[in-house]
Amino acid sequence: MHKSFAAAALATASLAVVGLQPASAAVSSPTGSSPTISAAAVASRARVVTHFDLASGQQPENVALAPGGFAYVTFAVGRQVARIAPDGTMRILATMPAPADGGSNTPVLGFPLTSGIVRDSHGTLYFLYATGTADLTGVWRLRPGGTPQRIAALPATGVPNGLALDERSGNLYIADSVLGMIWRVPKSGGPAKAWSTAPELASTGFLGANGLKLRGGAVWVTNLDQGTMLRIPVDRRGGAGQLQTRATGLTGIDDFAFTGRGDQFLAALNGPNTVVLVRSDGTSKTVLTAADGLQNPTSVAVRGSTAYVFSAAYLTQQDPNLLRARLDRW
Repeated sequence: MHKSFAAAALATASLAVVGLQPASAAVSSPTGSSPTISAAAVASRARVVTHFDLASGQQPENVALAPGGFAYVTFAVGRQVARIAPDGTMRILATMPAPADGGSNTPVLGFPLTSGIVRDSHGTLYFLYATGTADLTGVWRLRPGGTPQRIAALPATGVPNGLALDERSGNLYIADSVLGMIWRVPKSGGPAKAWSTAPELASTGFLGANGLKLRGGAVWVTNLDQGTMLRIPVDRRGGAGQLQTRATGLTGIDDFAFTGRGDQFLAALNGPNTVVLVRSDGTSKTVLTAADGLQNPTSVAVRGSTAYVFSAAYLTQQDPNLLRARLDRW
């Protein structure tokens, strides 16, 4: 990304910022060391299948799966939403308006960020845009064949990042990486309400609450600065229950994807430039590295025994891409 982004990431992440499935990123081993398993026994046949255009800002931040093998991707720096077909061809669906100041007032980052994206059962896309300006920052909706519309404003002082949709309740959950909180917004639109302001969501200087998913009646969210995976139950009234820290020591954690086996997930570690398999007991194993083609992974998606990893090249500044790997041993 921009130099300001790389410098901040290096200083605060100890190293430097969903055909596919839920999105990606995290790792840690709070309950003990990882079993001795070769990375090749977990992931094999890894290869880059799509290259994106760095000069055009095509640095993938988040992904939403769709039927028929399609995927919808946000390009962070390019301010775009794109559709990727099963054969790898791409179509730009929307380019977001640039703020009057060019995005220089976007907190921490200094450039406008297109981040989390989800798709509902009717094919409508919802995504996040942070610009540091009150007229553009918030939750946006893109109906099939339509143009983007903002359905909820969010504070210009924040950076909305992770996004998840609860189809049953019709609520969207948003992780704010700068304000260190989770917002809730009806997918029909309306005022955003603070859902959780737990201190564990806070930043320590760069980005806090980051990737976000819903699973098993709870909101799961990563914290990049604190290197943690957090679980917050949704109580009977829809409020936030008692927060649990489920994993620690996840340096550079961005987004993540559950594998479908208990609470096991694949994690994209941005700064360390790795993807890790984290088991339900918290033990973890690196399964993909730069040697496989990773370029600062931001999100992961899983379909069956195949993992898809999106890399944004925020720090390497080389070859943002989509990598595919077979999961041989979980």
